[in-house]
Amino acid sequence: MTNGKTTSGAVWKNIFSQRVAREGSVEEILTKVPAFADLSARELKEVAAIIHRREYRSGEPVFYQGDPGLGMYIIQDGEVSIQIATKEGERRELIVLTDGDFFGELALLDESPRSADAFCKTDCLLLGFFRPDLFELIERKQELGIKILLKLAEIVAERLRKTDKELSKIKSQFERLQQQTERDSHAKTEEGALPK
Repeated sequence: MTNGKTTSGAVWKNIFSQRVAREGSVEEILTKVPAFADLSARELKEVAAIIHRREYRSGEPVFYQGDPGLGMYIIQDGEVSIQIATKEGERRELIVLTDGDFFGELALLDESPRSADAFCKTDCLLLGFFRPDLFELIERKQELGIKILLKLAEIVAERLRKTDKELSKIKSQFERLQQQTERDSHAKTEEGALPK
């Protein structure tokens, strides 16, 4: 201390540089979503200011397969079932998402139709982050908008890598099954050709 004043800026730096988000606040929820996890407290406040809160009742659709993609949703409270329609017209549940999970993020990158249905299994409170808001953010705060876009691209790339691995496994399993079927078929043919 000099003349009764603190000269160390480190104290103030620590206070203001920490990411402080109230528990249960939109900012705190955003910190758990990979697209926003690396943002500073100030950047989180910027994003939180354009987040839309939506309430849904149990059984209510968030969107249907084929609907235009408008943005992503983050589950603040509740359970959402992601489903696809089968050729027989039935719904098949792919996954149930809960508090802190997010879905529909591809719609921030393009406006392709939704690839699945999203239905609320319980009463839900969802946070919506929509494409027009992202583009407005990019115009106002270019660095922040690009930071979010890059994280979204990372998320999509990671999912594509995982999908690629899964498809490779399935392809290998299919090829092994096909080879086994051919061997079995060949063995039966030879067995039938033997004189009795």
